[in-house]
Amino acid sequence: MKTLHRVSFSAVLVLVAGLALPFAYAQKGPGPGGRARIYNPATETTVKGTVEEVKTISGRHGWNGTHLTLKTADKTFDVHLGPAAFLKEKGFSFAKGDQIEVTGSKTEYGGSEAIIAREVKKGDKKLVLRNEQGIPQWSGGRRR
Repeated sequence: MKTLHRVSFSAVLVLVAGLALPFAYAQKGPGPGGRARIYNPATETTVKGTVEEVKTISGRHGWNGTHLTLKTADKTFDVHLGPAAFLKEKGFSFAKGDQIEVTGSKTEYGGSEAIIAREVKKGDKKLVLRNEQGIPQWSGGRRR
């Protein structure tokens, strides 16, 4: 009888740990493998340059994010735009050689300088990705 209680207790313990683990993992902070990068208006900058590469990055929850490698006059930045579906919905696409202007929060990501884009200008078109506090447009105005 005591063995049955121990087995039942162990099974419940494993079940609780299995249910709690995803919630603990979701609390990870900024950076590689983190849940979200925080937009900091105090580090906002505007840069102009040429798109060197367009990358689609697969996220943990099945979304695909669009990143650009942007070559400016004196630096190269990884520019984090947002979900590929959001860009497509807004009728925006990027290609190698495009001349763009990016306004966003400068940060370090993966050991190199990156910009979390708030808006991107390409020719006479402007793509607004986040508001001035950095809240993504695709989130419906809610911080994630």
